[in-house]
Amino acid sequence: MIALLLAVTLCAAGPSAAAEQGQLDASPALFSVLAAINAAGYDADLDSPANHPLRQAVRRELAARAAPSLFDLKRFFAEHRQKTWAAELSQYVSFALSVDGPPSFKYRFLAHQLPPDVQPLDGFDALMRRFHKEADLESLWRKAQPAIEQVLERYQPSAARAVLEVNAYLRSSTTGYLGRRFQIYVDLLGAPHQIHVRSYGDDFLLVLTPSPEPQTADIRQAYLRYLLDPLVYRRSEELKQKKPLEDYALGAPLLAEHYKQDFLLLVTACLAKAIEARLEKKPELVEQALREGFILTPYFAEALPAYEKQEQSMRFYFEEIVKGIDLRKETRRLDKVQFASERAVRKARPADAPPQPEPTPAEQTLEEAEQHYARRELERASQLYRRLLEETTVRPVQARAYYGLARIAALHKDPETAEKLFQRTLESSPEAPVRAWTHVYLGRLAEAAGEREGSARHYRAALAVEGASEAARAAARKGLAAVSSKPGQQN
Repeated sequence: MIALLLAVTLCAAGPSAAAEQGQLDASPALFSVLAAINAAGYDADLDSPANHPLRQAVRRELAARAAPSLFDLKRFFAEHRQKTWAAELSQYVSFALSVDGPPSFKYRFLAHQLPPDVQPLDGFDALMRRFHKEADLESLWRKAQPAIEQVLERYQPSAARAVLEVNAYLRSSTTGYLGRRFQIYVDLLGAPHQIHVRSYGDDFLLVLTPSPEPQTADIRQAYLRYLLDPLVYRRSEELKQKKPLEDYALGAPLLAEHYKQDFLLLVTACLAKAIEARLEKKPELVEQALREGFILTPYFAEALPAYEKQEQSMRFYFEEIVKGIDLRKETRRLDKVQFASERAVRKARPADAPPQPEPTPAEQTLEEAEQHYARRELERASQLYRRLLEETTVRPVQARAYYGLARIAALHKDPETAEKLFQRTLESSPEAPVRAWTHVYLGRLAEAAGEREGSARHYRAALAVEGASEAARAAARKGLAAVSSKPGQQN
């Protein structure tokens, strides 16, 4: 496979700079994994006219080859079924992006570093090694090259244009950031209209499945986030002062959980959506983003015209934008927001955002309690959390109620009550994000009490939680480093 380099040369840059820029390509690992699951029972949207013909051709070829390991492959696939086809494909995309590819399918990360949706696929790497050899997927990959090259050539102009527009707007050099990589993969064996975005270490990866037209807007949005992410994290200390606004995002039904747990990630997404609205010349996208929970998008949209009128690149001007965030003004704005409960229809939806089921009465009460907590209406929030404990026996929901009451106790500067309630949270089978943050809070309480050993134990426990948010992990690492560096005796 010959990689098609994105032609992005805004300013004079040497050949090495161009070679380091993002690539548009196909992945042998993705091809092999998606070929395998198509043979094993991945039948999503088979009747869609937007499918690429290569998908049916590969399915017919593999059925004829009847590899001995196909039985085990089908059994593994059935045992790891997800609730939706989108979630089904998502976990195997994550696997393919986490391995070196055929024929070894060796993981690129240590076991504890694997993405949460890959960890349950234990044993799939060995199964892929068998199936790849027995079904001779290498020959299928070679046969597929003409079809793949044709699609890549069709994507090349629009992908290059999207990257060019972003570089021009941000006034960014084409060399990007040292050691980081932006990669676009187009895969023809997945159900159409799927978009998968992953950030693993220094790799920012975008996977697109077939669609009638190149998904240019999604490439542009992903590339925006790739370039903006380092700028936001470089201003993390200043942005921490704006973190109280994060509580408003908790009340947005459509906002993905990872944004609710990681404020800096949310800031990056808000800025990217504001820039997208400017590039598209569609101001209505700002209001849509706000209603979906991207709470700082209106502020960034208002700040961008001033950026456009001056000469600095976004890399240097972003500090001024951060300084301009007025907590009182944004609080007044967000107090009036009615968050949307249904996502706006789009042609190609992100594959990792399946429709949400109808909330139960207990979940509705919990959502209402979280909204009151976000507005610091603590008495009403406390009443709702306590009502939840009386009305439901669902332990994870009870854990969320105890977690809410514990945070309120902490805000009231009542550490003894907060500690007891956080302990009750852990005893109530909390979901991974809540469990991790509970350990972080308990670590902070122990640290404040001078209990270094207990504090360190909770921070380590937070880091050990599978499925913990990156924000919780970062807080735990920071807390652990702080208590480890403190002199003195354990109280």
